[in-house]
Amino acid sequence: MALSIYDESNQRYDVGNHITSLELNQTMVTERREKYSFPFGDAELVQIAFSGVFIVYGDMLVKKSRLRIKSFDEPELVELHFSLTGGGIMENYLTQKKVAIKANQHNIIYTPDFDGVAEFPTDQQCKFFEVHFQREKFIDLTSESSALLKKFAEDIMSNHAVELSAENLPISLSMHSCIRDIMNCHFTGSLKLLFLQSKCLELLALQAQAFELAAKKPVKACLKSAYDKDRVYYAKEYLIEHANQPPSLSALAKIAGINEFKLKQGFKEIFQNTVFGYLSDYKLMKAKELLEESALDIKHISDDLGYSSVQHFSTAFSKKFGISPGKAR
Repeated sequence: MALSIYDESNQRYDVGNHITSLELNQTMVTERREKYSFPFGDAELVQIAFSGVFIVYGDMLVKKSRLRIKSFDEPELVELHFSLTGGGIMENYLTQKKVAIKANQHNIIYTPDFDGVAEFPTDQQCKFFEVHFQREKFIDLTSESSALLKKFAEDIMSNHAVELSAENLPISLSMHSCIRDIMNCHFTGSLKLLFLQSKCLELLALQAQAFELAAKKPVKACLKSAYDKDRVYYAKEYLIEHANQPPSLSALAKIAGINEFKLKQGFKEIFQNTVFGYLSDYKLMKAKELLEESALDIKHISDDLGYSSVQHFSTAFSKKFGISPGKAR
């Protein structure tokens, strides 16, 4: 999937590769890893294609805050979009729509063509992850699913740009785990194909579930202002940064600049979890990641994540994943 980016003198630079329908539909997995360095910024991308699915992820650091971008003549793809870090604004002149991109948020979008501008801060790194399903494949997958996805599938048949939801949702810990599994896939051959297929479907299911739950939320929301939502997001980030020695609920509320009631209700509203339920899930997911990807011993991991004892950690881990930390390694 290629983007054409133009500088102030209308000089064109291509980022990414144009993917053909033939490459997209082959059963074997193809993978490209490329780095780009241009006057307007640097980027590193990984592109994976197989059986009607195209995965692209990477990071970028822009040196110019406003960029002209075009993307045409690509296969018709439905995008599962995940903004991991950083953010900005994308404006498509063809649809006259502006889309705000914020860190740790996701959506499902369909944009046949793009001709517009992107605005990103020059002082932050943006990391993203996308899974693109060929339009016909996506429609087949969702034909017998929820009413929300069925309606979305009907909308994309008109070939007009559309989003599953007007409002992005926070990326859940389960989604982060699934994304990491895809990025760190060590399988080869047919096993890699099966693994990536299953993980992409899992991400789609997790997103669909999240938007279904959001659609059923009570009309009376606790967080009525953008400020309150930002404070809850800030509290979540602070909690994760201090996971080994978390503050009390009242202290966290003061740090975030929000009252304790709004903090508790806001966490449930945004993350479908309590404050310390979210922290517990995060610590266990982080432990699982460290066990799989590092040589740290179990006691080291337990201590680093703030557990009172290895036994306490092992009990919590086994309850969460149905397997002991030792066997998870």
